[in-house]
Amino acid sequence: MWSFANPNKFMRVSGVVLPVVAVAAAVLAVWGLYQALYVVPSDFKQGDAGRIMFVHVPAAALSIIVYLIMCLCSIFALIWRHPVASLSAKAAAPIGAAFTLLALVTGAIWGKPMWGAWWVWDARLTSELILFFFYIGYMALWDAFDDFTKAETATAYFCLVGSVFAVLAKYSVDLWDTLHQSSSMTIGTIATEEKLSNEFKIPLLIMIAAFYLYFLTVWLIRVRSEIRMRRIQAIRQAAVVE
Repeated sequence: MWSFANPNKFMRVSGVVLPVVAVAAAVLAVWGLYQALYVVPSDFKQGDAGRIMFVHVPAAALSIIVYLIMCLCSIFALIWRHPVASLSAKAAAPIGAAFTLLALVTGAIWGKPMWGAWWVWDARLTSELILFFFYIGYMALWDAFDDFTKAETATAYFCLVGSVFAVLAKYSVDLWDTLHQSSSMTIGTIATEEKLSNEFKIPLLIMIAAFYLYFLTVWLIRVRSEIRMRRIQAIRQAAVVE
């Protein structure tokens, strides 16, 4: 991992990885959406409204995971001054904010026929909304500083404070009695009680994989752009000094 602290090596490796993950994300997204819309049967309780699960669940999961990735990058930037870490966190923020907004919007659309309301001040929904505000605040804080060193330090501390709400958004349904249902499935473990049949679970896993690869694709593009922008700024500063 430390070898990727070298921006030149990161650019070389990411240039090779990027087309592969982009194609994989597109293929899985098309396959997953086809399964979700045309192959998976209507839910016996929710009808066709339940199909929004195949977008809402991956978006909600990534809204939390992207923020935790930003926190990890912030820790590396604060403690070890990893050269690419701050740029990686900065690059991830707009993507995470987009996933969070998508989760909130699709959740509202899904909640209307299920709960009879577009919005309720449920623990899961409220913590997700606050997390979205932290994404917005993080991006605004980057733009508030002209000095890169001050900006990366301030945003790193701000990001770590917001991690509380990322954790709450994940575990709120386990900590409190909420209107929002518990997790339908846990990635990486086999649930003792099946909440989804395979005809729903497999397309959902495909869509989750597609969302993850899409995030990785856009993230790599944005990190590469941030590195290029830093190089341009360095050249301009050197030209001014001369």
